[in-house]
Amino acid sequence: MLPGSKWLSHQLGLEGLSPAVSSGIILCFWALSTWILAQVSSSVYRYYTICQYFRCFPQPPLQNWFVGHLGMVTRHREESLKYIISTVATFREAFLIWRGPFQPVVSLCHPDYIRPVTSASAYVAPKDDLTYGFFKPWLGDGLLVSEGDKWSQHWCLLAPAFHFDILKPYVKIFNQSTDIMHAKWRHLCAEGSTYLDVFDHISLMTLDSLQKCIFSHDSNCQEKPSPYISSILELSVLITKRFNRFLQHWDSLYFLTEEGRLFSEACRLVHDSTNNVIQARKKVLAEQGPEAFLKNKGKGKTMDFIDVLLLAKDENGKSLSDKEIQEEANTFMFEGHDTTASGISWALYNLAHHQEHQDRCHQEIQELLRGHQPEEIEWDDLSQMPFLTMCIKESMRLHPPVTIVVRKCTKDIQLPDSRIIPKGSVCLIHIFGTHHNPAVWPNPEVYDPYRFDAQNTQKMSPLAFMPFSAGPRNCIGQNFAMSEMKVVLALTLLRFHVLPHEKPAQRKADLILRAEDGLWRKVEPLQDPSSPETHLQEVPQN
Repeated sequence: MLPGSKWLSHQLGLEGLSPAVSSGIILCFWALSTWILAQVSSSVYRYYTICQYFRCFPQPPLQNWFVGHLGMVTRHREESLKYIISTVATFREAFLIWRGPFQPVVSLCHPDYIRPVTSASAYVAPKDDLTYGFFKPWLGDGLLVSEGDKWSQHWCLLAPAFHFDILKPYVKIFNQSTDIMHAKWRHLCAEGSTYLDVFDHISLMTLDSLQKCIFSHDSNCQEKPSPYISSILELSVLITKRFNRFLQHWDSLYFLTEEGRLFSEACRLVHDSTNNVIQARKKVLAEQGPEAFLKNKGKGKTMDFIDVLLLAKDENGKSLSDKEIQEEANTFMFEGHDTTASGISWALYNLAHHQEHQDRCHQEIQELLRGHQPEEIEWDDLSQMPFLTMCIKESMRLHPPVTIVVRKCTKDIQLPDSRIIPKGSVCLIHIFGTHHNPAVWPNPEVYDPYRFDAQNTQKMSPLAFMPFSAGPRNCIGQNFAMSEMKVVLALTLLRFHVLPHEKPAQRKADLILRAEDGLWRKVEPLQDPSSPETHLQEVPQN
């Protein structure tokens, strides 16, 4: 028998078994023990090696060895954002955080240190699979998730969908959707409900606009419930919950849970709805032919996102498949509604707390639209709102809709001080941290629109302000988003006086930056009840 086997046999209670069976069990026990010891030793050595490699990066105090910084950086609540602000004030260029004991993440919060990552190609610094993989069942390989050649090809095919000629007709849609929202607000104010969760209302309004811009479909979702819209909202909530529950990161476990089944059902409904539109539009295209189809679109009909995708061809004449069109449409629907709603809502929040800036915006829009009949923002007006644009940008600096972007380095990336982010490392571009970095922005917690005056922006690093990310994978729809934000805010500040709520908002960084329990503001109609705008169809409260 093996050395010490008699003692071990006694400890394991194997005296009654034959020597051959007893030896076999003991051999298995020793093999298992050796394997466990080797794994533990390997993990300890790996941890030591990682610590040695990354010791050149400063780090905030650990919560504990096993959890790392997870307790502070993944709560996504007000205290976590304050923790990030204080950390960035201490480590103003780059610092290290730990996701558990073995996952270091290099956090970059200064333009000079972000530049090597954002200027790297999409092949060298692709998006992190763990972070963005949760979106795949919903968005497939759309632009948000895809990598490499597929991402490059799709970006080229989608770029025409955001050309100014396509965006111009959308301005009328933004006006119409905003009119519907304002009619609801006037109705609620008339009933005495002057305090509104503006984030909730604006989210429905941006979803309404997107359905018209993507599908040419009027769902009336601002006036009545829509199963499709409910599914979109549910998917966003479920993904946020999954991020915060470590055991649900494994697909095999997640889709056995009740929430996993709800996620699958919501995905099915969204995919079916999108596919129905695609098939109906393909039928029309096949019946009319591309030339007649485009000619009809030129007769006052808006060229929507689905139209552009159906007609898009690469240099080899290859079109997108139905599945690829569905994935890109769903991606635009997801990325286009929440981020824009966040930008608009936080802009109203900041202007409510700075009445002098709100008054100047109101005056600027009033002068711009003097004599306009009907009271509507047109495409050419968008460039004639300099102060409102400054206010929007300063709001997005303080409250960026997307707070972080995560990349995984496929090659070593050298920083300006010669430190290396090694191949295979996860790198976090901290948009929120950079926007609140005192080394980048003097008095970063102060809302000051004049930071974005033309004279000041000339001295600014392009990466000091990046609400739409930066580099080759920046947001393809940023002109769409800015256009919608300008239209909605201009009409809102023209028609309503926005005041603070008595309870301070508690920020919450989920998929986008929102507020705990809603973002409540007091709104007071400014125009005379006999004005044309007040005769819009009144809409009952949902």
